[in-house]
Amino acid sequence: MRFISPKIDYVFKKIFGSKESQTILISFLNAIIYNGEPIIKSLTIINPYNPGQVLTLKDTYLDVKAVLADGEIVLIEMQVSSITGFSKRVLYNMVKGYVNQLKTAEDYIRLKPVIAVTITDFILFDETQQIINQFVFQEKTEKFECLEEELQLIFIELPKFHKRLSELETLADKWIYFIKEASSLDNIPPSLGEVSEIESALNLANQAGMTPEELEIADRRAMALQDERGKLTYAEEIGRKNEAIALIMRQLKKRFGEIDQKNISKIENLTIEELENLGEDFLDFNNITDLENWLN
Repeated sequence: MRFISPKIDYVFKKIFGSKESQTILISFLNAIIYNGEPIIKSLTIINPYNPGQVLTLKDTYLDVKAVLADGEIVLIEMQVSSITGFSKRVLYNMVKGYVNQLKTAEDYIRLKPVIAVTITDFILFDETQQIINQFVFQEKTEKFECLEEELQLIFIELPKFHKRLSELETLADKWIYFIKEASSLDNIPPSLGEVSEIESALNLANQAGMTPEELEIADRRAMALQDERGKLTYAEEIGRKNEAIALIMRQLKKRFGEIDQKNISKIENLTIEELENLGEDFLDFNNITDLENWLN
């Protein structure tokens, strides 16, 4: 068996947002929101996955939206790479899901709570090692809740999850392991297979069960996500390098005065590692000639 990674947005939608995904999504949401307690009994998936609609990946919503039996709305999204304005987008989607419930002239008393569940493949909160973080409106000083949990934000940070297959304990552990590690499996492990909904999710992620068109789209989406990550990594490296150059130039000018353009060009062409070495070695320079000799 070969499983396609659920972290690919298209595959995530297929697993959690298909017409046959109700029981899968119920189990996942109960695990993440309610610590495995079977609080959610039924739900309706809005805009379910349809392979015929996503062949070009245009005009398609790749997140998952569900309405619970009591009318409560849950929005689920998988985000692989951090992007500018990410937190604002999460908040916007949640608020939009709240206010769009009403039609013109309808009373706001009809509004139902909204929960936004966001899974990230990057670290959001350095200040905590918790994998699942839940946020509601609170009084800033005394921390008591208000608005009766009308709006909730839940984040799952995959990089913080380090449990091995033999260490999985809770239903949440198993679902998070599935999302993070499914593509590394070559069969359905008994500890995951004993949860029928996870077994069903793995079967949906099984390459053998996908059409050639679905496999092609999944491959293209995987490559697109890799390209996106590559661009972000490159941008981060460029940012680090520019910061290092600026720091070195300030230090050199403070010590030796203005630096000529020829030497500036040589400094700008250094790698980050070379810039770090220059940052240490220049302390031993006595004059600008020592800098020029180092650069040469």
